[in-house]
Amino acid sequence: MFKNRRYFIATTIMIAVVIFMTYYKLPYYVYQPGSASALDPVVEVDGGYDSEGEMHLVTVRGGPATPAYYLWAKIRPFHDIYPVEQVRPEGVSHDEYFKTQLHLMESSQEAATVVAYRAANKRIEIEYKGVYIINVMDNMPAHEVLKMGDEIVSIDGMKVTQTSELIEYVEGKEEGESVQLTIIRNDQELTKQVELAPFPHMPEKIGMGVTLVTDREVEVDPPIIFHSGNIGGPSAGLMFSLEIYDQLTEEDLTKGYKVAGTGEITYEGKVLRIGGIDKKVVAAHKQGIDIFFAPNEEGREGSNYQEALEAAKEIGTDMKVVPVDTFDDAIQYLKNLEPKS
Repeated sequence: MFKNRRYFIATTIMIAVVIFMTYYKLPYYVYQPGSASALDPVVEVDGGYDSEGEMHLVTVRGGPATPAYYLWAKIRPFHDIYPVEQVRPEGVSHDEYFKTQLHLMESSQEAATVVAYRAANKRIEIEYKGVYIINVMDNMPAHEVLKMGDEIVSIDGMKVTQTSELIEYVEGKEEGESVQLTIIRNDQELTKQVELAPFPHMPEKIGMGVTLVTDREVEVDPPIIFHSGNIGGPSAGLMFSLEIYDQLTEEDLTKGYKVAGTGEITYEGKVLRIGGIDKKVVAAHKQGIDIFFAPNEEGREGSNYQEALEAAKEIGTDMKVVPVDTFDDAIQYLKNLEPKS
């Protein structure tokens, strides 16, 4: 009887420890190499051309840390641990953060579509429908003034049609200055004064503390459909644009190679820095990728390209890491390649 009781207590404690180690959420996020998936099933251009090779979307896998996941990440290469406040602003739930990442993915697909269709000389029409707030940070000036869903009509009397216009304007201001916004909330036009302050996680940058999205209606011919599921973030923009262009044009851009890469794409075709590129290099290597495009950031010290080179050297891959500043850089590199034998 006594032995049975001790066994029951020991088993209960063991189960409790396993549950704690496996399910308890620590105030950290863990990021590690994800996958490198072919884009053919993700991007579907009506009547698009097939290719001998493949373009690949590369991801970083991440999520809240449990005690077991935290300890595992401590001893594994290319596993990084971040305090939760460095990943998502205070007061923003995991679900809200995830929705924001999906919005950013949709925006990257739209930008990639615009860049690729213009480069391929295909029909494209863009109607701008406003700039909207999709997230408001705690501990920033906008928190008590602006709300998710607000439409920003103007800033200091200047009409705003795209997020880039507002961001560029604010970047020219100094800490402590204020801007006057005209917004629409619940069909009512309001005027709001917002002070500018440094971001807690990026003290070198100032802003209001909002995440913005431009609502555009983009019509293209031939039609295009994306099947990206629950993949979030803007970093697939470059590879989306290359895959779309490859399907739109008769020439096989892949030349038989497995091509991957990363980088946010702007509507003007510039390739911007992203996070976690070392993990993406590892994911691409595991998938047998031949060519990996990395944001060059105009050759600055510590660029994504340099980080990618270091990761490639560390894992001893034969994969070719290629620096790019623009969509055109990647296109020209692929066009100048000899077909894979």
